[in-house]
Amino acid sequence: MADNDSVLNAAAAWQGQPMAIATVVSTWGSAPRPRGSHMIVHADGRFEGSVSGGCVESDILATAADVIAGAPFAVKTYGVEDAAAWEVGLPCGGEIAVMVQPVSAEGFDPELFAALAQARDAGKALSVTTDLDTGASSLRPMQGAVFVNRYDPPRRLLIVGAVQIAQSLAGLARELGIATVVIDPRARFLTEERFPGITLDDRWPDEAVAAYAPGPSTAVVTLSHDTKIDDPALIAALATDAAYVGALGSRRSHAARRERLAAAGVSEDRIDRIDGPVGLDIGAIGPAEIALSIAAAMVAAFNAREGVKQPAPAMLSANA
Repeated sequence: MADNDSVLNAAAAWQGQPMAIATVVSTWGSAPRPRGSHMIVHADGRFEGSVSGGCVESDILATAADVIAGAPFAVKTYGVEDAAAWEVGLPCGGEIAVMVQPVSAEGFDPELFAALAQARDAGKALSVTTDLDTGASSLRPMQGAVFVNRYDPPRRLLIVGAVQIAQSLAGLARELGIATVVIDPRARFLTEERFPGITLDDRWPDEAVAAYAPGPSTAVVTLSHDTKIDDPALIAALATDAAYVGALGSRRSHAARRERLAAAGVSEDRIDRIDGPVGLDIGAIGPAEIALSIAAAMVAAFNAREGVKQPAPAMLSANA
């Protein structure tokens, strides 16, 4: 999950200090946060992340303080039918189980944070397995009752064409925690003033896209309306395992695009991967609404690629 990034960043910043980490290990019904969601708690009371959107955090903070002080790890269940439902519970009607571990060699080993950071920097997924009987986490597979949390690489968006829609889309992606690069060889379009705080790349799109090596956590969207810019970028993107490839244009222009790509030697099955016209059909009007439709389609593709099958009863798993 992209929103665990803040938890991992806090863990790095607090390295070497007493901490506990809470993790949603099971959900039933209308749970406010998915399995794998984290909340990290510092000994001085600071915390980052969320396991319920605010419903049970106060109780988790108290449990975390006990664990940091030396109490054993705990797995706590919360639901609307709890006796303390009005005080600590889930008014949405769901139920969750939250594991609270010390950040220590006997619990969530601090070295795991370094391993996760290294994997994410390399664009690779990594799974951490926790023994639900002992509360010990490891990169090694375990037998028995375990919780497996898979940490996917950070999501990334490559926007080709520094146009007005790209400005809105880059802003939405930033709010969604998606690292964004805007690619355009036209210097007048690609300026810091138009895209503040966004990584800019002035290489030709085919070279730039190939250099970023898109994988299952990367989306590529072409927006320039210039075939000399968009088509090479699409050819490069379709040669990768990118989670989402979208291209701006009408149905008529997309039909013409398909013919050009086929003439360039791109196979039909690869061309079929292009979401064109790009985005969900929400009747979008104007750059901001078009960007919203693209963002929604991109997130849907990410979620579909990162989904895992429902686990067997002895093993719980999740994406993080």
